[in-house]
Amino acid sequence: MTGSKIVPVILAGGSGTRLWPISRDSLPKQFLGLGSAKTFYQETLLRLPEAGDGVADPIVVTSDDFRFFARRQAAEVGIEATVVLEPARRDSAAAMIVAAKIAQERYGENCLVLALAADHLVPDAATFRQACLTAASIAEEGYIVTFGIMPTEPRTSYGYIKPGAPLGVPGGFKVERFVEKPDRATAETYLSEGYLWNSGNFIFPAALMIAEAEKFEPEIAAGALAAVAGATEDLGFIRLNKAAFLATPAKSIDYAVLERTDRAAVIEGRFAWSDIGSWDAVRELGTPTEEGNVTFGPVSLLDSRNAFVHSEGPLVTGIGLDGFTVIASDDAILVMPTDRSQDVKHLVAGLKKEKRNEANEHIKIHRPWGTYETICRGTRFHVKKIVVDPGAILSLQKHHHRAEHWVIVKGTAEVTLGEKVYTVNENESTYLPIGSIHRVANPGKIPLELIEVQTGSYLGEDDIVRLEDKYARV
Repeated sequence: MTGSKIVPVILAGGSGTRLWPISRDSLPKQFLGLGSAKTFYQETLLRLPEAGDGVADPIVVTSDDFRFFARRQAAEVGIEATVVLEPARRDSAAAMIVAAKIAQERYGENCLVLALAADHLVPDAATFRQACLTAASIAEEGYIVTFGIMPTEPRTSYGYIKPGAPLGVPGGFKVERFVEKPDRATAETYLSEGYLWNSGNFIFPAALMIAEAEKFEPEIAAGALAAVAGATEDLGFIRLNKAAFLATPAKSIDYAVLERTDRAAVIEGRFAWSDIGSWDAVRELGTPTEEGNVTFGPVSLLDSRNAFVHSEGPLVTGIGLDGFTVIASDDAILVMPTDRSQDVKHLVAGLKKEKRNEANEHIKIHRPWGTYETICRGTRFHVKKIVVDPGAILSLQKHHHRAEHWVIVKGTAEVTLGEKVYTVNENESTYLPIGSIHRVANPGKIPLELIEVQTGSYLGEDDIVRLEDKYARV
């Protein structure tokens, strides 16, 4: 155990569009499991070094959209996390400085920050924990330590690190050189010369990271520190000052500090690791058949080889597939040659430019109170299935352009309509006219399920005027 307090910081604000259509802006990969009972974010929390006198409760940095995911999923695995909300995405440099400053304020000038991505896969938690403690002993000597991974093959999708002089700790070296994603021939050369994969996970003295950021990127440091100084508490979340944070330039911590400081070190991580950064990486989680096929979900293939098919909804069938990847969700299907997985982000960018709703949102949308899911949509109607968690309540609201019909299919609803509050039971319904002030709550012990039929001239989600909201949404 080190003498300094270790403060785990989980960076959980990314969008994960390279795993579209399963991962989208409304529910990115860190909050998904992709076949596992626990999400990547939960697995990250569970492999932290044991909590105690030397390790603090984690700080999670995410966006406003994911604040309830972050809190709820941490609670589900028995972990109490402080959730810090970024007003906008500013890459990792600002987030690191914010986390370092908050850690300092809570645990003292000499604390160490263990900064981890929320969406990586590390199956061997015990070996990872030991690596964290070894890296912490290096960080205590005044280094920003990155976790390098022993390569298993010449990957072109990862950055690389060239270890330099040894630091007297097994597997610990000064960093001689950081390099960006190479072509295959260059990657093969890196392997022969002892380079490591750059995992993008770090441990460092909070004071050192802030000082180096102030030296190399004073504008980023000033904006991040001002955002912390002006932060407010909102429903137990730490909400960074919006104006200060928006004025902060966006840059990765690698470009801002790591590639410029003379205090960079690397620890060899002798554990399996993946950033799950493409469908190729997800494919590696499966076991190939004799034909080289890997499948997840309801899939049936005939005369196919070297295919990867992943379905989270419909039955997917294929005949004569050879070297193809097929990914299916409830409302979108991706088909591509397996060697084109790095191009998914470009496809999604095109869908966003076309303003396709599927680019950003799933059919099932998560809210602090539960979920809603589109069943059918037409020109002047929209049918949803709504699930309200036990004890949860929606905002008091009204709509300018639509009326709503609610049919209760499970549980008991407490409905507010104007000045009237009444109960609607299973197999009963109620009507909410255009412009009426209304809300629904679940006073019961089981989830409330209802079918909502919207009718009107405009059915967009922005036709909601919230008058009162338990979750402080606008």
